[in-house]
Amino acid sequence: MARRRWLPALRARFATSRPRDTETKTVSWTGGYTSTSYAGTANIWSTEGRADGWDIGRVVTEGYERVVWVYKAIDTMGKHASRLPLEIGRGLTEDGEFAEVIEDHPLLRVLNGRANPVETGAQFRKRLSAQILLSKRGAFVEVTRSNRGTITRLDLLPPDRVMPVPDPRGEYILHYEFTTLHGEVRELDPERVRWIRDPHPTDPFSGTTPLEAAGISVELDHLSRLYNVAFIKNDARPGGIVAVDTTSLSDREMDRLEARFLPGSEFAGHVSVVGSGPGGMNYVDLAARPREMAYEHAAQNAKIEILAAFGVPESVTGNASGRTFDNAEQEEFGFWIHTELPHLELISNAFAGDLGGLDRALRFDTSTVEALELPRRKRRAEAREEWEAGLISADEYRRRAGLPAFDNPHTRALWISPQKAPVPARPEDAAALGIAGPGDASGGSPPQLPPGAGQPSPNVPLPPNPDAAGGEAADVVAQARAEADQAAVPGAAAAAVAGARSDEAASGEPGAAAAAVAEARQEQDRIPGDAAAAVAEARGIQVKALPDGTPGFEVTDDDFNQAQEAISFALAPLFARQEGVITARLRSPKARKGTRFWKDDGPTDTRGGGRLLDIERIVGTDRWLEEIDSALSRALAGLASAVAERTAAAFGAPVPSSVQPLITVRLLDAVAGAEKAARSFLTSLATLLAQGQTVTDDLDDLVAIVRTAFTDMAPHTINGASEAAAVATVNGTAEATAAAIGPGIVRTWVTRRDDRVRAAHEVVDGVTLPVNAPFDVDGFPMRFPGDQLAPLHLTINCRCRLRYRNEGDTL
Repeated sequence: MARRRWLPALRARFATSRPRDTETKTVSWTGGYTSTSYAGTANIWSTEGRADGWDIGRVVTEGYERVVWVYKAIDTMGKHASRLPLEIGRGLTEDGEFAEVIEDHPLLRVLNGRANPVETGAQFRKRLSAQILLSKRGAFVEVTRSNRGTITRLDLLPPDRVMPVPDPRGEYILHYEFTTLHGEVRELDPERVRWIRDPHPTDPFSGTTPLEAAGISVELDHLSRLYNVAFIKNDARPGGIVAVDTTSLSDREMDRLEARFLPGSEFAGHVSVVGSGPGGMNYVDLAARPREMAYEHAAQNAKIEILAAFGVPESVTGNASGRTFDNAEQEEFGFWIHTELPHLELISNAFAGDLGGLDRALRFDTSTVEALELPRRKRRAEAREEWEAGLISADEYRRRAGLPAFDNPHTRALWISPQKAPVPARPEDAAALGIAGPGDASGGSPPQLPPGAGQPSPNVPLPPNPDAAGGEAADVVAQARAEADQAAVPGAAAAAVAGARSDEAASGEPGAAAAAVAEARQEQDRIPGDAAAAVAEARGIQVKALPDGTPGFEVTDDDFNQAQEAISFALAPLFARQEGVITARLRSPKARKGTRFWKDDGPTDTRGGGRLLDIERIVGTDRWLEEIDSALSRALAGLASAVAERTAAAFGAPVPSSVQPLITVRLLDAVAGAEKAARSFLTSLATLLAQGQTVTDDLDDLVAIVRTAFTDMAPHTINGASEAAAVATVNGTAEATAAAIGPGIVRTWVTRRDDRVRAAHEVVDGVTLPVNAPFDVDGFPMRFPGDQLAPLHLTINCRCRLRYRNEGDTL
């Protein structure tokens, strides 16, 4: 009863403090959709009633229904809210999906089904979205429940006829007053109303709408269109005037001339004739006056400002002209991230209290939105590149791609490219991968992989292989016997002997070199013998012990030079061949057809044209880089195998089986560096050809550019790439082998101590660190000289080396 006594007084206070007929503005422009100053309305806390002066009817009539850009922006956002269904679930996975989806819920029946007797859920959501964007007060949803408390219907209340009544006791909302069409006031309990609005920063009883910021632009667009329409209807100005001598014309003839000034759009552009005096005649063009141009400029600015206020790019509304596919895709992605998703969350969060549990969440199902797949596609592409490079396992890639993991030894392992050598993730996976040697604890023979189950390529650069055939196997047997005499570690030598004896069917040629030679001879499209020669040169590397019985070893200058020569020998024929390929493509009729480099056979020859040559296709980078990758992989395999074997021999130990993946990674770094240099060379050549064809139409000039580039630039490129690859391969392999042998090995940075040594390397000359501890070179960590992970200015043309020894030994 006490509540009823003070309620009329509270209503009277609101009625007297809320003038509805007039509103005071502080700006002088007519109309407008924003209350630019306090309208004299106050709530119970004496805060400003900013939303009370908002005329929603006028906003809809003059803004939404008449201004095309306002309509299109609201319609675009509302259609997404209408089209996408809502879903309820519990928990989130790593991909942001619900761990458990609740298929049946009373709220879903009204939001996705039928909201009320006259509206489906889709229609209800679209109207709700529009009201949030148009109404400064926001949208009010009345929730109707059954006797058991189940939601049965949702109704949108007209926002201009709903008044939230504050609670003087501090409970925020006492109730809502809804005025019906018949003037009856209904009191609605706050539990029955969902008040949805984009909150105002200072007024809790008001929301915000994009039309506030764009109000002047909306008004300008609307009035300028009305003005232009009225001008067209009332304008009597012709499109042009012809002035003639009227001294000899009668009044009747003059009336006929004056009648040419006919008003109305149907006469726009007509030419009218008027008098100009005795003997005179001229013409005046009245089209495209500054007023028309001013209207066009104003309309363009209004469109930009209105769409910017709503956060809807023009390409999303359906007009993507003037944009590339990538720009349009990025605009749509930005629209969803910055505009549409927050708008949808505003709607879904309003019903969070109707889900029946704190662990449940309601959201729009955006799984079918193609624009939101952009970051997922990028993540999958990055994951695929990492998997192909051997940086992640197949299971890790499948998890990132949203696929279930297989969780077996092959999918858990890392497969190092380009030879796809497996690196087991767990010790017990090694046997299943076929790389657990007989020297393991079990002493058994390595189980074989099933056919096609990810077998390593025969091009993998292996350390001394106990299964090798012929002479190499004999060397391993001799080494094994010597190790037995010296009480060497059992197991490794025995495995090598067993492997050599079991390989009776193999050829008599040395295993690794024979395979490379056979492969090189079988490839008809390559220069015969390049791989074999490279392998032969690589086998000549000798890791020499230090003089005077000093413990340890280092790779000498001659060893680097031999390695560089072997790599140069593999690259030189590829460069020579590519020069011939590019020259042939330039002269090819297929490439010249339709271009200005086509020479007509006669007057009937129509195969010429004005187009330019397709330089990118003529240069053909990808195919050439694949050949470089293949040739260098074989050449560097021989280098790495020899360095690994003799590095281990210097410390009186066999090559550890665990060093193979590390060596393969070093080879990948070296090959990648050479490919980068070759790609840079072809890019420079393509630039020269593109510039050349714009200043000449003589094909011989372009051929001369190609020959000059391969004559002047190619030797420098080959020399730099081979030097960098040799240093990275030799130093990287020695470092990986020493690190795998044991932690008691240290190494010292040694420069060539001549005038070519850079200052940053002179500082670390003589610095000694344990293996695996990076050197600090000019502020960058370097694992070894020529480290491809270091900046280019610290590795290019580097000729430094490392001197290895046991930690207890002194130099």
